[in-house]
Amino acid sequence: MMETPEPFTGFSPGALTFLRGLTRNNTREWFEARRETYEREVKRPLQAFVEEVDVRLARIAPELVGSKRSVFRIYRDVRFSEDKSPYKTAAACWFYHRDVGHGVGQRTHGGAGLYFQISPKESFVAAGIWMPPGEALKQLRAAIADDHETFAGIVQAPAFRRTFGALDQEAVLTRVPRGYEADHPAAEWLRYKSLTVARDLTADELVSPKLVDVVAKYYAVAVPFVRWLNAALGYRSATRR
Repeated sequence: MMETPEPFTGFSPGALTFLRGLTRNNTREWFEARRETYEREVKRPLQAFVEEVDVRLARIAPELVGSKRSVFRIYRDVRFSEDKSPYKTAAACWFYHRDVGHGVGQRTHGGAGLYFQISPKESFVAAGIWMPPGEALKQLRAAIADDHETFAGIVQAPAFRRTFGALDQEAVLTRVPRGYEADHPAAEWLRYKSLTVARDLTADELVSPKLVDVVAKYYAVAVPFVRWLNAALGYRSATRR
């Protein structure tokens, strides 16, 4: 018999307290001695959050889903990293297009989606597609070049700008990519290697029982952006599940 998910009532202050402690003591010994605290304060509330946001997405954008796969593992992959700290110091989840899975930055990319993170340094919601692999980036640039007016209309819409501001400047070329003229009308957008937006969450929002409503409101504003990106990659929106 499946367990009934715990209702989400907001993250307790203990979630950030645990993550702050993990930041200072990122060792297996420290974590294992406090595993139950992690389960109680971070993991189970995040799973409940995913369940409830998924219910909202069924109405807002039925093709975007949250599931048990949405929650990112706390364990770091240290095989190719100089930093051998075994644990991530942020807890996060990803709401993904149901047709393509949830891979982020993998060879088979998960398309555009919605992100949530809680951490002592930076808690936020985000939307879009982060550092897509080469073939997906080519498709997105071709779609932007062909339909730049629609794309610009979405990312420059007043509600979108009020909620998220401008596209993240994390990875932007100094020149337009090869194959496009410098004066192309979409030159501003073609330089992006990552197409994402984000909005910070306050400490009061994180502990509020209404956090799901707040996040759902932000995600609803992001849906046209996410849907445009997914359509460019060949993934359709849906009207029902």
